[in-house]
Amino acid sequence: QVQLVESGGGLVQAGGSLRLSCAASERIVSIYTMGWFRQAPGKEREFVAFITWSSRTDYAASVKGRFTISRDNAKNTVYLQMNSLEPEDTAVYYCASSEAGRWRESEYDYWGQGTQVTVSS
Repeated sequence: QVQLVESGGGLVQAGGSLRLSCAASERIVSIYTMGWFRQAPGKEREFVAFITWSSRTDYAASVKGRFTISRDNAKNTVYLQMNSLEPEDTAVYYCASSEAGRWRESEYDYWGQGTQVTVSS
């Protein structure tokens, strides 16, 4: 059973930055698609970004140009660098892995427990 553990969340002022990390218990970061999703209070969980084994990336329109997904295969860790944060980015952020998924939550097999990001105005 793959385990994913997120870290790096916290409270930040609007315009600030945070870097989330997702550490995997097995060597999947280099061979699976790794994704980030988020769920704001009272809303459905939504796609944020993914990175494939071939380093293809994509982002939700709302974060494109502000967020960057990357990975360190040696550390089996995926990152989400979040810049120019806005109050609308406030959510629980989840890391997930998939053998071949992209944008759909249902395509992902393993999920972390989530990390809270709060952006104050």
